[in-house]
Amino acid sequence: MAIRPDEITSVLKSQLEKYRSSLNVTNVGSVLQVGDGIARIYGMEKAMAGELVEFDDEEKTMGMVLNLEEDNVGVVVLGEGRKIFEGMEVRTTGKIASVPVGEALLGRVVNAIGQPMDGKGPINASETSPIEVKAPGIVSRKSVHEPLMTGIAAIDGMIPIGRGQRELIIGDRQTGKTAVAIDAIINQKNQPNRPICIYVAIGQKNSNVGKIQKILEEHGAMEYTIIVNAPATAAPALQFLAPYAGVAMGEYFMKKGMHALCVYDDLSKHANAYRAMSLLLRRPPGREAFPGDVFYLHSRLLERAAKLSDKLGAGSLTALPIIETQAGDVSAYVPTNVISITDGQIFLETDLFYAGVRPAINAGISVSRVGGSAQTKAMKSVAGKLRLDLAQFRELEAFAQFASDLDKSTQDQIRRGQKLTEVLKQPQYQPLSLAQQVSIIFAANKGILDDVETKNLGKFKAEWFKYLSSQAKDIEAKLTGGDKLSDAEEQALVDQLNKFKTNFFKP
Repeated sequence: MAIRPDEITSVLKSQLEKYRSSLNVTNVGSVLQVGDGIARIYGMEKAMAGELVEFDDEEKTMGMVLNLEEDNVGVVVLGEGRKIFEGMEVRTTGKIASVPVGEALLGRVVNAIGQPMDGKGPINASETSPIEVKAPGIVSRKSVHEPLMTGIAAIDGMIPIGRGQRELIIGDRQTGKTAVAIDAIINQKNQPNRPICIYVAIGQKNSNVGKIQKILEEHGAMEYTIIVNAPATAAPALQFLAPYAGVAMGEYFMKKGMHALCVYDDLSKHANAYRAMSLLLRRPPGREAFPGDVFYLHSRLLERAAKLSDKLGAGSLTALPIIETQAGDVSAYVPTNVISITDGQIFLETDLFYAGVRPAINAGISVSRVGGSAQTKAMKSVAGKLRLDLAQFRELEAFAQFASDLDKSTQDQIRRGQKLTEVLKQPQYQPLSLAQQVSIIFAANKGILDDVETKNLGKFKAEWFKYLSSQAKDIEAKLTGGDKLSDAEEQALVDQLNKFKTNFFKP
């Protein structure tokens, strides 16, 4: 049977259309201008916001679409992009920015798009996850009720953190913010249902990140930790993407019914990188030159921390964002933004830090909006008034400097406050077990430390912890379980403390 010419023409036309669509002609553009990590592209009509694009340079540099304008597309360059020039071809990839996720990342240092930075070879991750996803809704969540123990007595006692919470660590530079977060990561080593930890370093020196990696390796914490590093030398776009990459890696474990802890160090530099990108993209500046959506920048990141419902596997993702203040000014734009997003803050004060109180936690301003529901019954029973007592002591101490003679009750309160302050001092990278924390706070509350000189309390603590694990194992086991002590058990603990103080402690 003969084929008519018009049939051949229609077949050829349809084949030509298929060929044209496979070429994706409208999704190829050319560079109008490039500089400072920003490229403006002409002709990419089908580009999507957040889509990855590929430049036709030797390194096949990737970029991400951020601005969709009338006649051009604003793209941030994910890399150095030194070989990109005007007129160069750019193609859309049809992919939204994603990172590899899963067990293969544990113990590794990666950049903001999941590429290895530690020289240990490629990462064989079988799955990837988009870096920007919608946060779990209210129905998908459950109230925070499990403690995330940091191993720092001052935090676990006064400002408890629960699994699924967002607790801000805020303070001036060099006040021990990172140290608090690293202690929390190290302390997860022996915790039940150990969380996977993700440490996101934004705008830091590579040498600092190397030191942190070495500390985590020395304490055996790197085996359950991922480090996402966007150093100060990296493009602003990579610094902007790093925390979203970190939370995507954590969400993978949360959705599997496991637990994850994300530390963002720090979001001040993250906001600055976003501000730099926004101004270069010609977005209008607002307060302190930040763009109007800088609140949304952090809220859509931190809202992804959650404690999922039992139906969804009861996994959790806890966020510890860090914010650096200037001269203790918590009322600046970005600090107030992040304070209003999080469920409490740990405020580290410069004056306390230089006075030798470390961690330098200001008990008055610091708060946990989850509170006692993130504490074990044992800790709740001994730490109830701890924060209030310390805050009152700091007020009294300032007042007492100007008063010559004080009544006995005020003197007693100041003495007790000094003892509590000394008890809560803790060396870096030496987290305490729950039993150690509860027993020493219990000793301070019961007045057992009243006749121990304040300068000898550090020695008393160190020796008591050794005694507790060798001579009072039954009490230690009970306290580790987290249950409240019965009256008889409390008396047994008092007896053991007195026995240790009388027979074993030599100041």
